[in-house]
Amino acid sequence: MSEKLTYKDSGVDIHAGYETVRLIKDHVKKTYTDGVVSDIGGFGGMFAIDKDAYEEPVLVSGTDGVGTKLMIAFKTDKHDTIGEDAVAMCVNDVICQGAKPLFFLDYIATGKLLPEKTADIVKGVASGCIKAGAALIGGETAEMPGLYSEGEYDIAGFCVGIVDKKKIIDGSKIVEGDILIGIPSSGIHSNGYSLVRKVFFERNNYDADEYVDELGCTLGESLMVPTKIYPKLILDLISKFEIKGMSNITGGGFYENIPRMFPEGITADIYTESINVLPIFKLIQKEGNIDTDEMYSTFNMGIGMVLAVDKDKATDVIAYLKSVDEKPVMMGKTVKREGGLKICR
Repeated sequence: MSEKLTYKDSGVDIHAGYETVRLIKDHVKKTYTDGVVSDIGGFGGMFAIDKDAYEEPVLVSGTDGVGTKLMIAFKTDKHDTIGEDAVAMCVNDVICQGAKPLFFLDYIATGKLLPEKTADIVKGVASGCIKAGAALIGGETAEMPGLYSEGEYDIAGFCVGIVDKKKIIDGSKIVEGDILIGIPSSGIHSNGYSLVRKVFFERNNYDADEYVDELGCTLGESLMVPTKIYPKLILDLISKFEIKGMSNITGGGFYENIPRMFPEGITADIYTESINVLPIFKLIQKEGNIDTDEMYSTFNMGIGMVLAVDKDKATDVIAYLKSVDEKPVMMGKTVKREGGLKICR
């Protein structure tokens, strides 16, 4: 008779799963808000909506991952902020419609479940949720031997936000002559890393632990800076000013994302001299011999969120953002024109 097999013999250790849940419980509970009506470990996360706070509540959802930034996490063996990136990629999209993030769920898949590493990842997710004001009410950790190489994993997330129907920001009020205001990014965020890896590690043989004078830190430290999380700032801003449209500068850079907020017939001129291009982008461009248009179609270049406001309100919005320690820039204006966005240099 053949030897008896167990699930662990196939590479799946359910006890590691139990240990992971034990290690992440405290991180998860730190994110709970008033709407949470379930606890970790159930089959579904539950969240109650405050019906008195909204006349016509509209739910706004977003889902995303962190792309090949994960491969930098593997190189640097740094896993405590990648979860924060996953949260940011979702909540920064949801806020563009003016929606307050309510809750977040994560999905982590790996070849071999290491409870301490997974707890580090979830710690980052919880940190991101706290920064966004969202509750982490559920998730899934999947152990799939044979699908992922040793030490590798993937992470994705899903966020639901809420906004009153009459307060949805959809860009429909944007007209010619409105001003575009840029709010700085923290770095590369979580887009363009396939090109980043090709530039630094394939073409120029950099080491992730290499100190780079232009960056003031190691390359790995610069590449692993967490994605900035904007919802609390934006919710505060839209409670005081009319923001006509918003664009989260993610994959596709300026050329793809800024036009997403415009109504038909409207585009914009972008003035790059006002933008503080971060050192990491200058280094990428230099080492990769990359055209400027390609840079602006791939990366955020130092601007993570773009707002469209009435020209008569722009100065006040800029002043307010500066008063809360942001460094906004007046980076363009809307125009009526066929042919799309124009980057002016």
